[in-house]
Amino acid sequence: MGRMTAPRTIAVLGLGRMGAAIATRLANHHGDVVGWTRSGHSTGAVETTGDPNEAVAKADIVLLALFDGPACRQVVDRVRDSLRTDTIVLNTSTIAPAEASALARQLGRSYVHAPLLGSVPAAAAGTLQILAAAGQDALDGARPVLETLGTVRRVDDAATAAALKLIANCGLAGAVLALRDSLRQADALGLPRDQVLDVLERGQLGGLVARKRAFLADGPTAVPAEFTIGALAKDMALLAAASNTPLRSASDLAGISSAAEADIAVAATAPAVEDAVLEPLRAYIRGHVTGDASHFRDAFLPTAHIEGIRDGAFVSWHLDEYCALFHGRPAPDEPTRSRRIDAIEVHGTVATATMTLWHGADTFTDIFLLVHDDGRWRIANKAYHRNA
Repeated sequence: MGRMTAPRTIAVLGLGRMGAAIATRLANHHGDVVGWTRSGHSTGAVETTGDPNEAVAKADIVLLALFDGPACRQVVDRVRDSLRTDTIVLNTSTIAPAEASALARQLGRSYVHAPLLGSVPAAAAGTLQILAAAGQDALDGARPVLETLGTVRRVDDAATAAALKLIANCGLAGAVLALRDSLRQADALGLPRDQVLDVLERGQLGGLVARKRAFLADGPTAVPAEFTIGALAKDMALLAAASNTPLRSASDLAGISSAAEADIAVAATAPAVEDAVLEPLRAYIRGHVTGDASHFRDAFLPTAHIEGIRDGAFVSWHLDEYCALFHGRPAPDEPTRSRRIDAIEVHGTVATATMTLWHGADTFTDIFLLVHDDGRWRIANKAYHRNA
């Protein structure tokens, strides 16, 4: 593979918050950038296509900015036959060490594994710290892109780069939980929030508190997401599996269920959307926590339907039918149950959200469609999948 002084065409596969920030910065500095995303969501800063094969066919560098290892494998398998022999595949996704090694074996010398330390603002500013593992030719070819995004530190192999990224996020997870616990205890003592943040900002959590102070002091604001609690929990589960060592942070992050605790944890990692979009989802969680159907009536539009497969048959409940399932008291095993808001995407006056619910032996995935009408957000419809 010959060395490249600068890529002529870059394809960015994955235009979530991080991928969109990466694509935008690359377009501003390298010009010819095309993007693709599995969700169909696009960013106005770069040209997008509905076909990933079209995106990679002429690309000198294909940059992956995907959520997890399975997504990386699926996308690589989908486009592999369209890759040119000299195309570099630059994977910035956070995945397990074994998954990184498998991709490196599959793609060979053209593969660069380059997980990123930093969040959306760092990507936009080009101040990411990048752990890059690749052969010399591939790394030289990818370097103009990498150095546009931040500072490159070379690592021996893809598995090591992936593992180091998970270790870095382990430190973040510990800080998030420490901040959550500190604020919870301070609230129980009746301490003024501003004074508490002053003290915390002068201690070991100072950097985290300083970055999120406005959000933590005044409640959620319309700040673009940098990192979601679901992604951080995913990374800690990957680390626990790779090291075969249970992590408190993995279980604690996954177990965040109350609205207040979730707000603090999300505030410390990523205020994903404006607070108003979260309100119907919080009301929905309160309905499950209390068994009080009035919270569901507050969360949903009166015309909403709740749909899924129950006992092998498709059901489509009106809101009244759904509320009749609840009897005004918590489930007997409520202390062991938990819920997590995984993702929210806002598109003007509509939004989509995904939530995971751990209810005893069952795990549910809830998909919501929300609409903004008459000055507030409400859930228009919900579809769910039950993993028994």
